[in-house]
Amino acid sequence: MSQSSIASSLDLTNKSILITGGTGSFGKKFVEMVYKRFPNIKRLVIYSRDELKQFEMSQHYPQSTYKSIRFFIGDVRDGERLKRACEGVDIIIHAAALKQVPAAEYNPMECIKTNVFGAENVINAALDNGVQRVVALSTDKAAAPINLYGATKLCSDKLFVAANNMRGSRDLRFSVVRYGNVIGSRGSVVPFFLDKRKDGILPITHPDMTRFNISLEEGVEMVLYALEHAWGGEIFVPKIPSYRITDVAEAIAPSAEQRIVGVRPGEKLHEEMITETDSLNTVETDRYYVITPSTPTWSIDDYMKAFNGRAVDMGFKYNSGTNTEWLNVEQLRDQIRQHVDADFQV
Repeated sequence: MSQSSIASSLDLTNKSILITGGTGSFGKKFVEMVYKRFPNIKRLVIYSRDELKQFEMSQHYPQSTYKSIRFFIGDVRDGERLKRACEGVDIIIHAAALKQVPAAEYNPMECIKTNVFGAENVINAALDNGVQRVVALSTDKAAAPINLYGATKLCSDKLFVAANNMRGSRDLRFSVVRYGNVIGSRGSVVPFFLDKRKDGILPITHPDMTRFNISLEEGVEMVLYALEHAWGGEIFVPKIPSYRITDVAEAIAPSAEQRIVGVRPGEKLHEEMITETDSLNTVETDRYYVITPSTPTWSIDDYMKAFNGRAVDMGFKYNSGTNTEWLNVEQLRDQIRQHVDADFQV
């Protein structure tokens, strides 16, 4: 198969997909969007370890209506169970992770077992079951990590990129999508501020703090793009706007006091998705930035031609604090209504 042959329109109708961590925020949005576009998908396997979340999700997707859906109880730490679940699977979306920064610092080996050893189990399951595409979700915290969670996700990214060197003659490609703060996701700042505004005080860690902004829908679109266009070993990074934490507070509760409480351990002032060192291997395309593997199995020149790409300038870095695109207070309110709470009013 030529490298450009997957550039045609993505069709998942006859594919079997397994998503690890499938009952999480991303997994639920992925399932929703896939069923809207490919209602006759062959099989969609939700692989996760929480039976209650699977039960609740199955109420939204009853098998009497969604005949292709399957719910598998399992942990990515359990390599044998994962291999069994991947029998006959064409595509794996790896979204399972332990991602709470304080919990990871307090329970480091638990985070390593899931995020690093779990990633290796996904790779082995793909290699042993005839899987064709694997897309793993990453995080901004994997770029120049300062906490354990970020370090484990950097290890995971490295494992998935390097896995392309082990595929041999298999029609199999591993790639990674990396993005930052998802607006409205569990534990993120918007639902936290929405809950806190009734107190009249919003805790601000630092007045200069910034974050990138992406919606769950945009995150799913990235994964679908990677499924269609990955050559193997890329880390895809979205071109998205930034916002200031103080502007989020103003958007949600303009009359509330903004009380500075200090930066939490392991937290950065600004999100970073491409470091200055990464710029040596980064290509800018019309839609995304792409961190290419340091030892690709394909030609960088051919890649840039295929995707109208160009090498970024030496020393380039992609940081939420130095971004060129920003959301203002009104735009943030629109984002909250669109992606978090349709009835939100100031």
